[in-house]
Amino acid sequence: METFKQKALRFMYPMIRKMGQSSKNGVVVKNIKNAVPKTSFYSLRAVLNNNQEIDFNSFAGKKVLLVNTASNCGYTGQYAELQSLHEKLGDQLMIIGFPANDFASQEKGNDAEIAQFCQVNYGVNFPIAKKGVVVKNADQQAVYQWLTDSKENGWNNHQPDWNFGKYLVNEEGKLIGYFGPSISPLDGDFLKVIKK
Repeated sequence: METFKQKALRFMYPMIRKMGQSSKNGVVVKNIKNAVPKTSFYSLRAVLNNNQEIDFNSFAGKKVLLVNTASNCGYTGQYAELQSLHEKLGDQLMIIGFPANDFASQEKGNDAEIAQFCQVNYGVNFPIAKKGVVVKNADQQAVYQWLTDSKENGWNNHQPDWNFGKYLVNEEGKLIGYFGPSISPLDGDFLKVIKK
């Protein structure tokens, strides 16, 4: 069940997203030089919130969207948009949520609570990883180390600006871009990149 705060944030999401587009939350960073990763994306693994390990090698030939998430954020409404995208393009695009409490303590729940919140309130059935750290520090998850270190991904050092930052990896395992939190997964320009 959603708390009163979560219901209010869901209601306010369109306004929050619009206001964020002119700030750092609307940033887009693209791999304009078509840089190749120095460490293969397909060598990565993650543990899902049900303790199942996923090997990224199984994603070869698909685009992969990696999103740091939180249950008490103004952008939490993007869970519904991500689920819609998953339903429409699941055969071409793998979406993985990475819950983190790195921004203003907006993800205090444990893995079971997060999974229940996502499923009950947004019908989420795309994979959700175990809660972890996405910002640069000693505890940063290996996936986010790869996404935010040019020595590994070939070009990008930009870490998430806030909850619901989106990293897109193409069918060949190249990081092709970072899309800030205020960019909707259903935005026309974003969808063009996904469908390219």
